[in-house]
Amino acid sequence: MVDEVLMNKIYIIRGQKVMLDRDLAELYDVETKRLKKQVKRNIERFPSHYMFELSQQENEILRSQIATLKRNKKP
Repeated sequence: MVDEVLMNKIYIIRGQKVMLDRDLAELYDVETKRLKKQVKRNIERFPSHYMFELSQQENEILRSQIATLKRNKKP
């Protein structure tokens, strides 16, 4: 069950498997802003290809995918 929950938080964007910052923060049980602050403080630990920001179009597509997933989960 845990694997399924985690797999549902992985998206394909730009041909890469990615997780959103909010999902990573939830996984580590911290606030999203705290996670982002720690990444900025330790930026040298993260390869440049490790993270990126979504374009507006990518954000809209991802939101529609998430909404579709949530709709399909309802009984």
